[in-house]
Amino acid sequence: MAQPTNLYDTYDTTGIREDLVDVIYNISPEDTPILSAIPRTTAKSTKHEWQLDALATPAANSVIEGDDATIDAMTATTRAFNFTQISDKVIALSGTQSAVDAAGRADEMAYQVAKKSKELKKDMEFALIKGQVQAAGDASNARKLGSIPTWIKTNGDAGSGGALSTGSGTDLPNSGTDRDLTETILKTVIKEVYESGGEMDMLIVPPSVKQTISGFNANTTRFGQADSKVEYAAIDVYSSDFGDLQVVPNRVMATTSESNAFLIQRDMAAVAYLRDFSVADLAKTGDSEKKQLLAEYTLEMRNEAAHGILLDINQ
Repeated sequence: MAQPTNLYDTYDTTGIREDLVDVIYNISPEDTPILSAIPRTTAKSTKHEWQLDALATPAANSVIEGDDATIDAMTATTRAFNFTQISDKVIALSGTQSAVDAAGRADEMAYQVAKKSKELKKDMEFALIKGQVQAAGDASNARKLGSIPTWIKTNGDAGSGGALSTGSGTDLPNSGTDRDLTETILKTVIKEVYESGGEMDMLIVPPSVKQTISGFNANTTRFGQADSKVEYAAIDVYSSDFGDLQVVPNRVMATTSESNAFLIQRDMAAVAYLRDFSVADLAKTGDSEKKQLLAEYTLEMRNEAAHGILLDINQ
């Protein structure tokens, strides 16, 4: 079969409208499990400080009837600190770009502000979990917060040759040989946290490690529907001898070079904001509109012994 002579079809037409759907589809992950889970508080200086204390170890305690009181030894609190970090996203649109009719959004600037806001929060999540030591900064170098791996020194497990940090925010854990996460390793660190006084309630893991935990056979809870015969293979809660842990996969952890997992007691860590999220108009220097999204914040590791870290885990 062939077309009739002089048939005018779409291949010859030049005025057909573009068929562009007026929607933008974006499936990039935007969840920030740690930033969203731990409390927020206020910082009042670029060097944010807090105090730590601990109870004395239990000991034999009996006194003679009628004896004079003996004053117990007392210890001062310990001060810890972290520096605030500034993170930002800057948007610049030409006057023409703002004026044209763009598909999928009514206002280009509003669309970009919403998009960059999500990116900024993910960058903040990255700062909290990546191995990054604190830095006071100067005129040439940005201040940096000490991330979670730099604070945990009491409870944790590392691969062969590895070691935890000194717990001051100033040094990184020593990398060891990567190994698979086993339930024995997890139980050991959970027990350590409990004996230190922690009441951890979250286990933050890379996505692939979440699958590993779903393969554990004991002490796990799989959620299903009572009126369904479907059994779900995913583990959302790990029921340990010392309490239930919500198992939370963190997509941002898959983008770092480290292979860690964190046992977190939510009320024993916080994000302290010196400057909360803000959007500011920048000076107009030509035919363009500029905005800066910014936050200044730090990690307040209220007591590192309430948490645990699993280092050198295969992903």
